[in-house]
Amino acid sequence: MTVVVWIFALIAAALHIVVFACEAFLIERPSVHEGVFGLPYVPAVRMWAFGVGFYNLFLGCGLIAAVIAWMSGNETVGGTLVIYICLFMVLSGSVLFIADRLGFGGSGGKSIVGAFGQSLPPLVALVAALL
Repeated sequence: MTVVVWIFALIAAALHIVVFACEAFLIERPSVHEGVFGLPYVPAVRMWAFGVGFYNLFLGCGLIAAVIAWMSGNETVGGTLVIYICLFMVLSGSVLFIADRLGFGGSGGKSIVGAFGQSLPPLVALVAALL
């Protein structure tokens, strides 16, 4: 099951790094702010998106480093970081889902895809780690 943990942790990391690029550098493109995030472009969102993008980059890179540490034989450090970062991602995705249900984004349910995308791969990694 360890390999399953690593695979889904790396999928989660890759998704967060892709979202980093969208939020930090591509947010002004209609295909990104409307197509991906379901939001109209508002210049004030640029600063928020830039910061949140880097937050996602740091999570993704941290998870990659954790998997590498675990694969290199540092099971306690790597495993602990993988579990923590995956749990962080699942909880963050849950918050995104709740915010969508409360209507905070005004996107009419479009954030649900993002919430599941953010939560499911790390959730699979966590379940596999428990088994």
